[in-house]
Amino acid sequence: MKNIRFSAILVIIVSVLIGFFVYNSETNPDSRFAFSYGLDLDGGTRLVYRADVSELQPQDIDGAMDTLRQTIERRVNVFGVSEPIVTVEQGSIFSADEDANRLSVELPGVTNIQDAIDAIGETPLLEFRLAKDASSSVAIFETITASSTSEEISDAIYNQYEPSGLTGGQLERAAVSFGQGSGAAVSIDFNKEGSDLLAQITKENIGRVMAIFLDKQLMSDPVIQSEILGGTAQVTGNFSIDEARELSQNLNFGALPVPIELLETNTIGPSLGRETLNAGVKALSISLLFIIAFLIIWYRLPGLVASISLITYIGIMLALFKIIPVTLTASGVAGFILSLGMAVDANILIFERMKEEMMKHPLEKAIREGFTRAWTAIRDGNTTSIIAAAILFWMSGTSLIKGFALVFGLGVIISMLTAVLVSRTLLLAVTFSNKKKFKKLFKSGFLKPKQK
Repeated sequence: MKNIRFSAILVIIVSVLIGFFVYNSETNPDSRFAFSYGLDLDGGTRLVYRADVSELQPQDIDGAMDTLRQTIERRVNVFGVSEPIVTVEQGSIFSADEDANRLSVELPGVTNIQDAIDAIGETPLLEFRLAKDASSSVAIFETITASSTSEEISDAIYNQYEPSGLTGGQLERAAVSFGQGSGAAVSIDFNKEGSDLLAQITKENIGRVMAIFLDKQLMSDPVIQSEILGGTAQVTGNFSIDEARELSQNLNFGALPVPIELLETNTIGPSLGRETLNAGVKALSISLLFIIAFLIIWYRLPGLVASISLITYIGIMLALFKIIPVTLTASGVAGFILSLGMAVDANILIFERMKEEMMKHPLEKAIREGFTRAWTAIRDGNTTSIIAAAILFWMSGTSLIKGFALVFGLGVIISMLTAVLVSRTLLLAVTFSNKKKFKKLFKSGFLKPKQK
């Protein structure tokens, strides 16, 4: 019994320390463990882009979209946006084709985002394309008329070349250099994948033109003379030094593997986000008060212990939100509130089993038997919830559902641990005697336990 009570004191001390950590890290403006709020709670802007994957093979689309996500995320971080959320939104079987392969860029705390839009829009699309055939130049002149605009001329030239698979997505580093002609140039070093692909393309296409396009504008169209090893290429275009420096900087920030088009922007003001956050905190507080009141009124002393366990659970969850960190959104707060009910569910299962065991055993043994017999039901019920949360997280294409699934799944796991470990330890620690007066504190509802 002494060991149990020592463990109970240790549990209470750890719970207090966790609560102090959450409070102190939130009130201290210099703390690096402040809550990270999503777009809908902190205000900010969401940009939605569509990626043009029409020239990619189906098996290459997922890889290109992941590279695009990483590139945009790196680009957004460069101009100082904190905690951007960049996700790929795949279309479902019920959505139209235009809903597929979208990129969502969420910028919490940023309401004036024109600079961000401009910066993402300036991210260059670098492509190495092969001439379709020897009559490409003839086809270009047949397409162009006297009334053709410069854009139509550029498109006509661009369409006479086919993708080689080598893009800025395989770029490792770009730097200013000086070509053989006048003006500056940009030297490009590819990563391992790009180097291997460049060697393969040049080996298989000797004598063929491989043009370099930047945002669909022809920069140069050299003829492949031999296999190129080492993964180095050069973009020439009679750039000035400043132009070459800006281009190399933009390429280093992230050259896009596929073209993107801005579809929509949604802006949420900080005041509206704060109202949503306050409403979530209010809902959480009211839910907690009603749950605690029900537990104490119906289950007496076990209900009080369950309430302490529930508060410990909340403290652990808030600490995890800060340490992981978890970006809290409105859907995440909803998942957290829902997980409160799941946290209580395990305690209720235990108490109902205890009620049955108190008909047959002394109090301490009834508590131990109640926990033992309720464990399988708790384990199975929570496992199904965890499986559902995991499927939601991995199969969902939107951050809204991912946030809900992450918080809910994490909450189910922590609630199961606190119900079985914290509640059990505290309940056994307060079992002082088997006297009738003391047993009344364990009476559930209107049922009177049978005395031994």
